[in-house]
Amino acid sequence: MKIKITLLIVLLFYVVQAKAQVESVKRDTLKEVIISSSRIDLPFKENSRTIIVISSEVIKNSAATNVADLLQQVAGVDIRRRGTAGSQADLYIRGGGFDQTLLLIDGIKMDDSQTGHHTLNAALPIEVIERIEIIKGPAARVFGQNAFTGAINIVTKNKLDKSTSVNVETGSFGQLNYSLTVGKETENTSIIAHVGALTSDGYRENSDYNNYNYFVKGIFNKKKQPIELIATFFDKKFGAENFYTTNPTFNEYEETQNSVLGISTVFKSEKFKITPRIYWRRGQDIFLLRRDNPSFYRNLHITNKVGVETNASYTSNLGITGFGVDISRVSISSNNLGDRNRIMANLFLEHRFKLANDKLDITPGVAVTYFSDFKFHAFPGIDVGYNLSDHLKAYGNIGFTYRIPTYTDLFYKDPVTVGNENLEPEEAFAQEIGLKYTKSNFSTTVAIFNRDANNLIDYIRPNTNNSVFTATNITEVNTQGFELDAAYNFKIKDFNQTLAVGYTYLNDNILDQNKDLSRYSLNTLKNHFTTRFTSKLFKNVTQNIIYKYAERSIGTSYNVWDASVIVAINKFSFTVTANNIFNADYIESGFVPMPPSSVLFGLRYSF
Repeated sequence: MKIKITLLIVLLFYVVQAKAQVESVKRDTLKEVIISSSRIDLPFKENSRTIIVISSEVIKNSAATNVADLLQQVAGVDIRRRGTAGSQADLYIRGGGFDQTLLLIDGIKMDDSQTGHHTLNAALPIEVIERIEIIKGPAARVFGQNAFTGAINIVTKNKLDKSTSVNVETGSFGQLNYSLTVGKETENTSIIAHVGALTSDGYRENSDYNNYNYFVKGIFNKKKQPIELIATFFDKKFGAENFYTTNPTFNEYEETQNSVLGISTVFKSEKFKITPRIYWRRGQDIFLLRRDNPSFYRNLHITNKVGVETNASYTSNLGITGFGVDISRVSISSNNLGDRNRIMANLFLEHRFKLANDKLDITPGVAVTYFSDFKFHAFPGIDVGYNLSDHLKAYGNIGFTYRIPTYTDLFYKDPVTVGNENLEPEEAFAQEIGLKYTKSNFSTTVAIFNRDANNLIDYIRPNTNNSVFTATNITEVNTQGFELDAAYNFKIKDFNQTLAVGYTYLNDNILDQNKDLSRYSLNTLKNHFTTRFTSKLFKNVTQNIIYKYAERSIGTSYNVWDASVIVAINKFSFTVTANNIFNADYIESGFVPMPPSSVLFGLRYSF
């Protein structure tokens, strides 16, 4: 396997060197992208953290039909799918756990107090996404708890390239996907609406799904004081065979709903920017252990989060000061976890200093959080960057981060699992240094990082003869790693080509853990290599090849190849997408084998 990886890297290096002789493409849009996932708006090039931006162009050429599959193409982001089409997928950044990564939609925090298993249920349809900002490393001082190992902010489009787009796809396993996206632009109003469905008979027994997406975004009163509204509703029904058990007599089934409603505006002056927002997020989860016998075992959880927040920045001769407050009420109604609620309040403060003729930037900051059931916590941190040249920047950051237990960690109970209402929050201290190079046709980021975590929550049993696992603060883990991300843009004749490469190495040193007594011993991606080659040799035809290599800490590894072809003719676009081309046999999470080779044919009409 190592020989295959080495040959592939050599081949990619050869391609880059050969194409370097061809006229380079003048595309320098990345460094001008304003990273909107913090209170201090900064261009990508000036940020002193490890941030990956997936643009709308990359999304279009990704051969992915949903965000979960799209994020799998990013090194250092571990998507562990149990189902397909985003039915259920756990999200990890730089190791850690599925409860330790925060998802945001246009800056709205989509954390679920029940469990992190539902994080990606809030992900948007790719047709309405402008870009995805992936913030790697601890981000608690920017977002508060749950951003333990990183955060992902999905930024939606403000307007469409075409006013109407109709998409139909069909293929292996009885897949049938269809969607309608419309946009209306007037002098004072912009509206985008999307409705879509992803359905399949399933690639194995009890793996069928029916997933429905609804999205509306409106910007009103643009001439005076713009008001932005976003509303989503996602309804997913899917067979969950072996998602949580290996009992052959069970026939598991799950239904989830996820919705959000947010209203915001922006007040600007020469020095001030203030962004107030109110939001409501609702989640619902129904799980049946036996699909055709709901009375045998049924869990129903309904969560709500209602919040108000204000983020602001002030520019002075001393630099830029960012500050904000976020107050919310979280509640759950559950036949297993009970009826519970908590009040959360977050206060954020940071300031960016520019020194040494603006070559040096220093940004200290702190977040102070209050929970009605876990009291006060504070997470200080600092980012430092130095411009070695117009294109090369060195940076580093250190910070504290944490996560409070979910209601599942605290109160869940079944015959083999027991929560623990005396759990303490998870904590970590993380450090990172890196280099960032940005030019018109080439960009790369290299970083090394270290994370010392304690009080991590695991489910353990007292001995191998006891089948009951209890949630416990027991595990201490030191995680060290290395990351590389690079993208090279060039031209052949008059056509743009892109080669992107990513690699992440992780090493977990697990302290004080008996794996025989643990349910969730870490199984991170020790080696993770991804590459994407997007080529265009003819005016209306684009080809994409995506390769992913994963080696987990327990020793298992797999190679997966995907590809797509897009043919654009006037208002029509024809696509052919092939996934797992060489029929790799692999498991990403638990006991669920991933799909074999499949093909999807699509037709899009835009006008």
